Amino acid sequence: MTYLTGDTHGNFTRIEAFCHQMETKRSDTMIILGDAGFNYYLGKKDIRAKEYASRFPITLFCIHGNHEARPQTIPSYQEGEYYGGKVLYEEDFPNLLFAIDGETYEFDDYQCVVIGGAYSVDKYYRLSKGWRWWPDEQPDEEIKRKVEAKLDMMSNRIDIVLSHTCPLKYEPKEAFLPSLDQSTVDKSTEIWLGEIEARLDYRKWYCGHYHTRKSVEKVQFMFEDFDVISVKTLKPQI
Repeated sequence: MTYLTGDTHGNFTRIEAFCHQMETKRSDTMIILGDAGFNYYLGKKDIRAKEYASRFPITLFCIHGNHEARPQTIPSYQEGEYYGGKVLYEEDFPNLLFAIDGETYEFDDYQCVVIGGAYSVDKYYRLSKGWRWWPDEQPDEEIKRKVEAKLDMMSNRIDIVLSHTCPLKYEPKEAFLPSLDQSTVDKSTEIWLGEIEARLDYRKWYCGHYHTRKSVEKVQFMFEDFDVISVKTLKPQI
């Protein structure tokens, strides 16, 4: 069985409770739609989080967010394969996987493409505090070309898109921080996703990032809720 949830930011207690309630197995998959929080501190605190989460009876499949280092930049990660696509994992934590942008995976008979990354609206606040921020948080041109090439190979048809942020026109404006001037926000990733969405024949799009729960057309925003992967369109949630 394949489940999904939104950003966890290093707090995995709700996933632990979910696994207990649902009596999951290591063969089940929980997709975290970005900002899992395993690679934020890059030290002992991350290791403790990984040791804790790796004990869950489930495999965590993480999309890259914008509050974590890309695993490609961390020497302990190695490449493997999971449900038809390449993933990155650490030998000590084989059930904590990171998807690779532009790879496709088959979950419960659905072909899914992964597109991670987003802009951090708290970038300058974090920098002012001496906290971590990563210049490669958004997909670069190489990643964009890879994603587009993969979708072109599939005639721009896919069952499900798994991303961190969303196409521009679906941004949940009601979830914006009221004190933040949106003109200062780099929305290049959302604009690019909008271009992809306009030409893509897809059945469902899941994303996180905005810390809200909402469904608009075929796009489902997730945060602390859980769902079973599906192409069903939910009743709009405002």
